Amino acid sequence: MAIESGVNIPYNSSDFDKYIMTTYGRFPLALERGLGCRVWDTSGREYLDFVAGIATCTLGHAHPGMVEAVTRQIQTLHHVSNLYYIPQQGDLGKWLVEHSCADRVFFCNSGAEANEGAIKLARKYAHTVLDLEKPVILTAKASFHGRTLATVTATGQPKYQKYFDPLVPGFSYVPYNDIEALKNAIAEIDEGNQRVAAIMLEALQGEGGVCPGNKEYFQELREICDDTGILLILDEVQVGMGRTGKYWGYENLGIEPDIFTSAKGLAGGIPIGALMCKKFCDVFGPGEHASTFGGNPFACAVGLTVAQTLEKENILQNVQERGEQLRMKLTAIADRYPDLFTEVRGWGLMNGMELKADIELTSIDVVKAAMEQGLLLVPAGPKVLRFVPPLIVSAEEIEKAVHLLENAIASLTS
Repeated sequence: MAIESGVNIPYNSSDFDKYIMTTYGRFPLALERGLGCRVWDTSGREYLDFVAGIATCTLGHAHPGMVEAVTRQIQTLHHVSNLYYIPQQGDLGKWLVEHSCADRVFFCNSGAEANEGAIKLARKYAHTVLDLEKPVILTAKASFHGRTLATVTATGQPKYQKYFDPLVPGFSYVPYNDIEALKNAIAEIDEGNQRVAAIMLEALQGEGGVCPGNKEYFQELREICDDTGILLILDEVQVGMGRTGKYWGYENLGIEPDIFTSAKGLAGGIPIGALMCKKFCDVFGPGEHASTFGGNPFACAVGLTVAQTLEKENILQNVQERGEQLRMKLTAIADRYPDLFTEVRGWGLMNGMELKADIELTSIDVVKAAMEQGLLLVPAGPKVLRFVPPLIVSAEEIEKAVHLLENAIASLTS
């Protein structure tokens, strides 16, 4: 039932299912509006949103800065072609370069597109600079890089690749955080003549179970890339733009990538993606990569507002403090239920709570129980609960979320 002018109007999900492709396993919930870290469904019930569009609604819902930016820009100019200079695109690009290790930015519409661009950039670099005939890009098992044909091939999870073969050639997979396996893979692929052109990894694996990168692993990896000329690409689609308590996930690892990508939280829920790189590997020429909507005035104006708000409102500190609070509270729950949970892990406000592998209870079961209590969570695989609230979440909202989670667990174990 929806609330409109005081009258309840039923929402007909059967009509939705009649016209929309069934590419998503949807929960039986239709959301109508949001404010801050709260959302309401079409019957008027309130939920605490610890999904945030899957780590996307950086400033929560209906943030006044975003509302003002959207209103202002839509009244002037929302889209033009990249045939022309777009001031808002230049302004956001400048902010990104000044707040990262990048020298150049290309704007697109999504994380998959940004990662696709990174793959193309690495391949051109391999052919034109490294002089490799058949370059290979190494990615990690349990990774996730997108749903396009190239990015789903880069994704080291066979379940996402099923029925989509023949996959794009030129990819190989290694275990995450295993430096010896990486060295062996490079040696085996190269066989005395370099073929590995790039290594593409998440700073923290999201869909793979909220698994943070190991600092020592990434630092040794950086040395390998420096010694061999291999490009280091980091997928920051989910962890970038402040989610870890730093602007970029790589800052937690003490290294700098050659190429990295961003999307989800970049404009707080307005579709945008960004491919960023160091100057030395900026090898694209005019006409070699493009996007109709990428870098349009509307998305870039909102993205710049989100970026400036992170600075002005000192949101990174909030992310650090609320993340510590959440992990402490979740660890206490895990300690009280040792037969259910094994570990709590994460950075900032991207955290995972892992269920034991040998029990029947799944992450979906807990997500459904939490939803009944008024808390929205998202799985990260069959055994990991993912907590990714808006970065403006308050201490009180963390406490409430933990309380609702405890109620959900109690309902499952009673």
